[in-house]
Amino acid sequence: MEPQRVECIERSMEYPLQFLCRGLRTVGLVLLYYGFSIGITFYNKWLLKEFHFPLFMTLVHLMIIFILAAVTRTLMQCWTGKPRVVLGWSQYLTKAAPTALATALDIGLSNWSFLFITISLYTMTKSSAVLFILFFSLVFKLEEKNPCLIVVVVLIASGLFMFTFESTQFNVEGFVLVLLASFIGGIRWTLTQILLQKAELGLQNPVDTMYHLQPLMFVGLFPLFLYNEGLSLCLSEKLFRVSELPSLLHSLLTLSAGGALAFGLGFSEFLLVSKTSSLTLSISGIFKEVCTLLLAAHLMGDEMSVLNWLGFAVCLSGISLHVGLKACHSRGKAGQVRLQSLKNSSSDILPLLRRDGCSEEEEEEEDHDEDH
Repeated sequence: MEPQRVECIERSMEYPLQFLCRGLRTVGLVLLYYGFSIGITFYNKWLLKEFHFPLFMTLVHLMIIFILAAVTRTLMQCWTGKPRVVLGWSQYLTKAAPTALATALDIGLSNWSFLFITISLYTMTKSSAVLFILFFSLVFKLEEKNPCLIVVVVLIASGLFMFTFESTQFNVEGFVLVLLASFIGGIRWTLTQILLQKAELGLQNPVDTMYHLQPLMFVGLFPLFLYNEGLSLCLSEKLFRVSELPSLLHSLLTLSAGGALAFGLGFSEFLLVSKTSSLTLSISGIFKEVCTLLLAAHLMGDEMSVLNWLGFAVCLSGISLHVGLKACHSRGKAGQVRLQSLKNSSSDILPLLRRDGCSEEEEEEEDHDEDH
């Protein structure tokens, strides 16, 4: 058999194998992301059934995330031999503080709402964060105006209304808390995008971002914890007035587990985006909401009517439309960049071609004059 034919056969066998490996890697990363994301949702709901201090739980999670991020940064520095980024105090307080405060309030209010509402209502209401992210992206001019965005807003808003309409497990206080968290979440993710786009800060790696944000988040959330839970936690037998050491260790371990889940969630999101794309993360997030609702109905006994499921479907269609619009917009910008680069390269080449052409014509004229 000819060597060229053998080489072609080997290449044709390599392509399906590479495609299969990429597919398996993507599925594995999505499942890892699902495990941490869905796991922390059910963990928070399970823990707060008996431990009624969501803000203290959030503070413990922030400390665990900071410790894990610091350890990971040290290991990465030892592995690569390159020092990790450390922000100065001026940049830290002016650039990172607004993002940290918004993130702390978003997470704290979200965890607080679990005292009052079901996982299904939380998941559905939290999906409205897309509306607020869209609004603040337009305010900060991170997103271009598009008439189709009106359809996105109408679909998500009407879906949320249908989901909460005549819901048997509806709670006003919890709904307001998670809706407020979604509003602050819109500010949070917009500020996070601005923070990550500033290349001079060097916070593109989520481990560095988590390391810098956690202390400020702790400081921002601590006054709210003192006002709402400080006295009641000191008088509670769950922690400070515990009589047996094993029960105290059990409480500390269960609280710390949530911090490990939260750190794993941030790291799994980074892996999924870096190895695939942000579009993969967005699409995975849509199906994650479906999985969460199905598990909530099966494991937690959340009651959902046909109208609630229809509202959820309408809301997901709005989110899907938004993801599709962003994908088309990013592809369009990429195409414009490539076209502009081609124009620039052609503008550089054409003068050279003209010069070569001119020189050839001049040589012909010189030869013609010599003949004469």
